[in-house]
Amino acid sequence: MGTQRSDEQTGGTTGRRALLGAAVLGAGGAVLGLPGAARAADARHGGGRGGGVKSLPVPTVIGHRGASGYRPEHTFGSYELALDLGADIVEAGDLVPTKDGHLVCRHEPEIGGTTDVADHPEFADRRRTKSLDGTSVTGWFTEDFTLAELKTLRATERILANRPHNTLYDGRWEIPTFEEVLRWQNEQTRKRGKQVWIYPELKHPTYFRKLGLGTEERLARLLRAYGKDRKNSPVIIQSFEPTSIQRMSKLVRNPLAVLLSGAKSRPWDFVETGDPRTTADLITPEGLKEIASYAQGIGPTLDLVIPKDSAGRLTEPTTLVRDAHRAGLILHPYTMRNENPFLPAEFRKGGDPDAYGDVFGAFRTYFATGIDGVFTDNPDTGVLAREDFVNG
Repeated sequence: MGTQRSDEQTGGTTGRRALLGAAVLGAGGAVLGLPGAARAADARHGGGRGGGVKSLPVPTVIGHRGASGYRPEHTFGSYELALDLGADIVEAGDLVPTKDGHLVCRHEPEIGGTTDVADHPEFADRRRTKSLDGTSVTGWFTEDFTLAELKTLRATERILANRPHNTLYDGRWEIPTFEEVLRWQNEQTRKRGKQVWIYPELKHPTYFRKLGLGTEERLARLLRAYGKDRKNSPVIIQSFEPTSIQRMSKLVRNPLAVLLSGAKSRPWDFVETGDPRTTADLITPEGLKEIASYAQGIGPTLDLVIPKDSAGRLTEPTTLVRDAHRAGLILHPYTMRNENPFLPAEFRKGGDPDAYGDVFGAFRTYFATGIDGVFTDNPDTGVLAREDFVNG
């Protein structure tokens, strides 16, 4: 997930029953509604009925860039820890291309904030200022490096103010390619005796297509090569650009999800093509119905599920969960983090930027809206919060 995403008491009429009776995506894109007791058991025991996405617990705990609350994001250290902590799916990874066409896992194409590239004098002349989706960005970009050159770099912690403890692991891991992730997924599935799921995101696809580095086709080729391009494959594909997901729907049969930023924002592909619609248009019943014609889910910012007031406190839930479920879509909002600055104001404890707030209270409130899962930097917290919620 990238810069398009915001870093972020429902009423008593929804609650656990609404969640446990909410729709779950079926293997063929259909919707399966299970009784509350069965859904609670599925979540508690780590699996539903049948194959594909419907085999996942609900609410699903998705390790955001791995276990990025504890390790530098998009590293195999972060990915494996997410599995160790109980994540049902690992977001591995945010996909950006190299100069020679390989897909690698980085938060953004600019890697100055997530690697030690600035410490490599041999790459000092690669520093550039570019326009990335309309924003001027200065740094080092993956598309200016070959894979061999990127492999000489090492990952570092990105959110230093909130996670100084993660800097302990700076320099330990290299940048993974997505092909390595697919092999890792197979190895971890064998090692752990259960299917490991991944949730890659196509980053800035319009930007890269204009550079002659189209990422959808590269992703589809890799998925086909590893036999993971089917409707029951344990790979969900996401993007902030609806047209990118539409393109993927013609290339593979995987479950697909459209990511949604703030209500007033416009997807960059819409900006490029002159489509005047905003996210607010996409989350109307009509907009959701259109998304459901080519995708199986949405990944809204949590603020689209429950907005905040000017003081940062939660207000009343919107109708997004109900409307999306009526359209046959699942919802996997983003992003739950343990640290105070990322929580709604009423769940913060003190003012320390790296201190934890009442995260379980926040999880409980969001789960009560009926969401089907959530991205979290702290999968262990998410698993415990789900256990609390389904057990009452």
